[in-house]
Amino acid sequence: VQLQASGGGSVQAGDSLRLSCVTSGFSFRTRIMGWFRQAPGDEREFVAAIGWNGDNTKYAGGVEGRFTISRDNAKNTVYLQMSGLEPEDTAVYYCAADRNLYISLRAGDYDYWGQGTQVTVSS
Repeated sequence: VQLQASGGGSVQAGDSLRLSCVTSGFSFRTRIMGWFRQAPGDEREFVAAIGWNGDNTKYAGGVEGRFTISRDNAKNTVYLQMSGLEPEDTAVYYCAADRNLYISLRAGDYDYWGQGTQVTVSS
C-alpha cells in the first residue's frame, strides 16, 4: 500500500495550492478518502473527506468554502484544492483512506496514510 502526497509548498496568504495523493496497493475506488493536517505541537485534525464516487463530501468548518476535495478513480488519486490560504493553514497535510463505509472525522478510523506534504503560509 502506498499513498504519495505532493503539491505542498511555501506561499503567501491568499494564494492557492493543489495537493495530490496518488495511491496504489488497495481498492481506491471503493474507499472513502480524506485529508488531515498537523501543525507543530497540535493533534492531527480532519480537513476534508470524499465518498467513493465523489458525490459526498465533508469539510472541517475552518476550510469549508476555501478548500475543495475531489478524486479521480481512474488515476487512483485524490486532490485537495486550497484557495484563500491563511497562516493558520500551515501544517503537514496527509491523505488517508477511511476503513469505514461512512465518512469519519476521526483519524483513528483511517487505516492507510501517506507521508505528508508541508504547506507553509506566510502573512
